Amino acid sequence: MRRPRAAAVGSHADTLAAAQGIGAALAIGLLIGVERGWRERDAPEGGRIAGLRTFALTGLLGGVLAVVPGEGGAWLLAAGFFALAILLAVSYLEGQRSTGNLSITSAAAMLLTYALGILAARGAPTLALAAAVVAAVLLNLKPTLHGWLRQIEHTELSAALQLLVLSVVILPVLPDEGYGPYHALNPYRLWWAVVLIAGLSLSGHLAMRITGAQRGLLWTGLLGGLASSTAATLALARHSGRQPGLAGAAAAGILGACGVMFLRMIVLLASIQPLLLRQLAFALGAAAAVLIVAAAVQWRRARPLQADAEAVERMAPFDLSTALGFGMFLAAMAVLVPAAQQWIGDPGTYALAALSGMADVDASLISLARLEGAGGLPTPVAVAAIGVTTASNMTVKAVMAWVSGGRTTGTPVLWGFALAMLAGAAALAV
Repeated sequence: MRRPRAAAVGSHADTLAAAQGIGAALAIGLLIGVERGWRERDAPEGGRIAGLRTFALTGLLGGVLAVVPGEGGAWLLAAGFFALAILLAVSYLEGQRSTGNLSITSAAAMLLTYALGILAARGAPTLALAAAVVAAVLLNLKPTLHGWLRQIEHTELSAALQLLVLSVVILPVLPDEGYGPYHALNPYRLWWAVVLIAGLSLSGHLAMRITGAQRGLLWTGLLGGLASSTAATLALARHSGRQPGLAGAAAAGILGACGVMFLRMIVLLASIQPLLLRQLAFALGAAAAVLIVAAAVQWRRARPLQADAEAVERMAPFDLSTALGFGMFLAAMAVLVPAAQQWIGDPGTYALAALSGMADVDASLISLARLEGAGGLPTPVAVAAIGVTTASNMTVKAVMAWVSGGRTTGTPVLWGFALAMLAGAAALAV
């Protein structure tokens, strides 16, 4: 006696679910239709492919056909899609002849509305509504998106696509285990470091673009340091050498770039070896703070002499060859650091850290952090070696600033670097 009642309740629940799905399909059509109707609101009646009512009916059609049971429902859905596609093709051809408009955005939006109406009625109304909201936002952002496309340079587009290849295509398929000597070559972790550095470089370049023509030399240093503090130092020092009036502002930019370098080191350690960061966070943060304050003070002094910001060249975004070169350098360091530790001991590790720091601080930092995390290097030795590679890198940049920019640029840079290293050493000793 209870089974008929249960069947009745189930039938009522099914009907309610179907009604909710059809209602969501109608809401999807109305949502996309409002955007399309507003976009073409000035067109004469019958002068557009579809408006609010047509989109609402299309979503409703997809929802109704989706709840038709059995094999006949599947055939109806397919027939509805092809019929709608044919109608849109005919309307497009006619509109193209009369107005010359080649856009198929509204036609694509209507097919999407039909598909989302089906999805909503087939048991996923929330997902379908979310997709409809995203579609409406994309349709509404046409001027903004087209404006962005006009501003993107080819080198930036190439760099972004290459970064996607590195991170989305290659990284997920690499094995996360050690190979080669000392099992130091972990393809996944090495490639992850390459992706991280490449992403920071591209972010720094784009940030410089966004600040516009008034960024000045200080912004060039701060944002260039996000990509490469060494490249920023060399570029600013060269401009200072060619234009002596820029010396003070260039020094501020170099100090800011190296301050950002210490912040970048914190990000790298947080991503690779957070436990080691506990030992170094205070020291790195103190050095960064001293350099950024020194940059601000130097900037205030040099501001009256600031030249046109457009005289400063922008840092180029990374390219694939640069990223691969960094990866090879990092792989070499991953093998040489444990080899130096085994054959020569701590002095060998420090000597290698000093040599590698002259070229790049990131590769040495990542290799030392990886080795310390794997237990192949004592934490005090890793901390000391990171200090050595940092000091080596700062010394090279101080020489760059002095030689390329002259005494007026080199003196404040040297003082700022010395104060930063003393602050870092004092913080490490606490």
